[in-house]
Amino acid sequence: MKQSKRIQLSDHFTYGRLLRFVASPVLMMICTSLYSIVDGFFVSNFVGKTPFAAVNLIMPVTMGIGTVGFMVGTGGSAVVSKALGEGRRDRANEYFSMLVYLSAAAGILLSAAAFVFTPQIARALGAEGELLRDCVVYGRILFAGETAFILQCEFQSFFSAAEKPGLSLKISLLSGMTNVVLDFLFIAVLGYGLAGAAAATVMGQLVGGIAPLFYFAGKNDSLLRLGRTRIYGRTLALSCANGASEMVSNLSMSVVNILYNFQLMRMVGENGVAAYGIIMYVNFVFTAIFFGYAIGSSPIVSFHYGAGNESELQNLFCKSAALVCAVGVIMVALAEALAGPMAELFAGYDRELFEMTCRGFRLYSLSFFMMGINIWGSAFFTALNNGAVSAAISFLRTLLFQLAAVAVLPALLGIDGVWLAIVAAELAALLVTGAFFAAQRKNYRYA
Repeated sequence: MKQSKRIQLSDHFTYGRLLRFVASPVLMMICTSLYSIVDGFFVSNFVGKTPFAAVNLIMPVTMGIGTVGFMVGTGGSAVVSKALGEGRRDRANEYFSMLVYLSAAAGILLSAAAFVFTPQIARALGAEGELLRDCVVYGRILFAGETAFILQCEFQSFFSAAEKPGLSLKISLLSGMTNVVLDFLFIAVLGYGLAGAAAATVMGQLVGGIAPLFYFAGKNDSLLRLGRTRIYGRTLALSCANGASEMVSNLSMSVVNILYNFQLMRMVGENGVAAYGIIMYVNFVFTAIFFGYAIGSSPIVSFHYGAGNESELQNLFCKSAALVCAVGVIMVALAEALAGPMAELFAGYDRELFEMTCRGFRLYSLSFFMMGINIWGSAFFTALNNGAVSAAISFLRTLLFQLAAVAVLPALLGIDGVWLAIVAAELAALLVTGAFFAAQRKNYRYA
């Protein structure tokens, strides 16, 4: 019998099959991370240092609103995949439809509120004068497209649950290419500056967020389809609670980024904010690999958890742990080797900024090994429908430990303390993640 090329959630996953299934979500997350990277490259090299600092100041807020999509997508896909594993496909589609409709409505409200209050948000971040004007220009355009961004973040998880990670990759590639081409056209050719960068990003988000709506609304050969539904209050609450860890993780990163910018602005001024922005751009690509693996593997875990297949849970746990650790080692080595070229790409025109960025990234990148285990660990418990443990890992890792580290270490180590704060936070979070893995193994029998 000829083996089907389509990998199903119900399959037994070897290393090869697991890597093939998660490859599309990983590449998809890398494409998504290109939004801010491409904007940053063109703004830094074609518009100027102050507009570049404005992008870095306002970007965490726009990303913070997008966490609604991560919450509904990760938490909702766990609930939907569990229902599919239990054989309740019709109910899974009703859950899926409800979550998409409600998140779109929430996106419209959040987008409108952020658009109106953009000047106040920028002032609260410390912007004034030319920096304030640039923040308002860039921020308002991005806030206008926030609903599409929320949907794009959400569909990243639902495509895996629908057994269509490859299609998600194609849409993400189209979205990313839209952003790249329009950034070049609007900034380098037409000279639209910050407004052009923001417009290009929104156009890319429209492709990534709206195209999936048409796909799932029509006839398709995936496991999911948008249709009539009703409000399932308990399922909505479970999805939000279950995905709260991913929302906390992404929202906390936005809050912590703001604190990093405050510390750097106080210590070294706009150069520090610009250097941190460059490090974050490169960091987006590296962490996208971990987040992509978490998004791609979580529906598999949820399906086999719902089906009561303990042996496959053990298989997934062991293989995932090995893969994440191996990738972490490789990423640290790559980051150390590429620190110079990456800094040159964004800051080659300013020697002081280049040197600050290069040293900062070499210190910051030591966190990648521990970061991968922590990101996957949080997602693994989300997939098991244990939102409390997942949220605890994310809250401690991305907010409490980082806030403490970035507040204390700079006083002891100067600017190096800013770059090493993430390393200290991830190390502390690794101890917490390991403790939860040990404590919960008998409950779920994954090890």
